[in-house]
Amino acid sequence: MLRERSSCQEAVDVIEALQRLSSDVEAALELAAEGEAEFLAEAETALRSLAALLEQHEFLCKMSQPFDKQDAIVEFNGGSGGTEAQDWAEMLLRMYMRWAEKKGFRAEVLEYSPGEEAGIKSATVLVQGDYAYGHLRSEQGVHRLVRISPFDSNARRHTSFASVSVTPDIEEEIEVEIDEKDLRIDTYRSSGAGGQHVNKTDSAVRLTHLPTGLVVACQSERSQHKNKSRAMKLLKAKIFELKQREQQEQMEQVKGERKKIDFGSQIRSYVMQPYQLVKDLRTNFETSSVNEVLDGDLDQFIEAYLLQ
Repeated sequence: MLRERSSCQEAVDVIEALQRLSSDVEAALELAAEGEAEFLAEAETALRSLAALLEQHEFLCKMSQPFDKQDAIVEFNGGSGGTEAQDWAEMLLRMYMRWAEKKGFRAEVLEYSPGEEAGIKSATVLVQGDYAYGHLRSEQGVHRLVRISPFDSNARRHTSFASVSVTPDIEEEIEVEIDEKDLRIDTYRSSGAGGQHVNKTDSAVRLTHLPTGLVVACQSERSQHKNKSRAMKLLKAKIFELKQREQQEQMEQVKGERKKIDFGSQIRSYVMQPYQLVKDLRTNFETSSVNEVLDGDLDQFIEAYLLQ
């Protein structure tokens, strides 16, 4: 309720700001027309502010799907390719953590499974902030990296794949029925860089939903009970999102259009050698600023996807 009230108040504040800037432009132009030339620059400044605010909120208006305002659960998995793919998955994890930090969102690692030599096998991150899912739903799919591998003694160019899966963190009031008989519950010790963050007991929990094959894990809490509760919430979100997706695909079949969003749907290429280029294959938006993108500069790709 408080979140909804805050969102409504923000919308009211934006409308009032637009009205105020519009009035400022009109008043300054009237004074300039009466011979007060110095007000022309003031009108121009107010008009630029008005245009910038309109552009910003035109983008937010594109986030009109049911769960766009929700927090996002983001999962990373290395594809085929062993250490090279696992290192790429960790690079993606860092990229989205840096993006969340720049947006002022809170990002919490819920599950982290390191690779044998480098990188990660998988990781799950909860990104919290207004419209977190609305921003990140455009990032779901397979990401492709081309570079000179640091793990190849012959310095050959390698192509690696890793997947990003994004699910809305649904509210508690949304009911998803899960029969305990349909669950396989595994406990294990948390993994990580060591130190105080690694538990000495089997507190981490992995849930497998047998009918759908969905798997979730949580190791962020020290209590096995808390990790199980949180993992159950993640599982409910994934099951709900899966049902929504199935309904959407049925509608698209009726329309004669079907879009795959599963693993294998490559959405973006990141080329580091022999040239520098990041290109989104859905919008054709591209940039040569590869290092900036890998450091979290993703808004240009997200905006291009939502505004297309």
